[in-house]
Amino acid sequence: MTAVIETRGLTKEFRGGRGVRNIDLKIEQGQVFGFLGPNGAGKSTFVKMLVGLLHPTSGEAYVLGLPAGALEVRKRIGYLPELFRYQEWLSAEEVLRFHARLCKLDGVYARERIRQVIGDVGLSGREQERVRNYSKGMQQRLGLACALLPEPEVLFLDEPASALDPGGRYEVRELLTRLCAQGMTVFLNTHLLEDVESICSDVALLMDGTILAQGSVEDILHPEPVWDFTVGGWSKSAMADLESAAEFETTLTVRKLEPSGAAVLEVKLTNAEQVAWLNVQLVQRGISVYAIEERKNRLESWFLHLTESRSGDSK
Repeated sequence: MTAVIETRGLTKEFRGGRGVRNIDLKIEQGQVFGFLGPNGAGKSTFVKMLVGLLHPTSGEAYVLGLPAGALEVRKRIGYLPELFRYQEWLSAEEVLRFHARLCKLDGVYARERIRQVIGDVGLSGREQERVRNYSKGMQQRLGLACALLPEPEVLFLDEPASALDPGGRYEVRELLTRLCAQGMTVFLNTHLLEDVESICSDVALLMDGTILAQGSVEDILHPEPVWDFTVGGWSKSAMADLESAAEFETTLTVRKLEPSGAAVLEVKLTNAEQVAWLNVQLVQRGISVYAIEERKNRLESWFLHLTESRSGDSK
């Protein structure tokens, strides 16, 4: 399958030293791809090269099989920048009519698309109001409507939900999920990890202009299962006894231990049957089991672990 977005060694250098270096990415059709990183990491610089607003210093970028920024590519993509400026004296519908002319949409089709995107982003009934009276969240919805207007095959979003309330963010997530089910590819540049966790299939973490890690959200959130057993009466002899009795490969670590014998055991197990087996073994050895909980990984933990590790390495 040909990648919808692909970069090879993409680099942008600035005199001040900030930029991005040697970025290799490949994104398939229908994906919602999350591009993460702290402020100043270079995320917006990277997106601007993909949509043709910045020329790379070196490397290659392709969108829809063509060089990024090519006229044919621009006709087939939508882009919502982080800072979207409006003519405040216009109504939302007038802004969309203006963008329809920029996109060279014909009259009948343009009117239908304007009606459609106004509904999609939740501005129905408010489209005649002047943009100056819109909240930041409503202006962000209008920007998304402009990006969706030409029915793009690829949608680039730079912090599309930063000004939205929780309800608005949920609505945008639902909209993007529907669009991807119809074959659209979404490149989502955001710092809102909850949104990425909810809708993205793959992610990359950018820090100091380089890719620190990338992979599928499924692999990040659901690696080898880890369970926490909260117990009482724990001892070193119990550890050795359990390890010798184990009928399968497992890893048991004491994560927290009190002088009283209260402890939290971190155990890598692959299925519920093994959890039940370990519970029985503990009880048979006189160890009280107070709680058993499967550890849920979150993108926030992954993000913080990697960025803190990188910060520590640079000191």
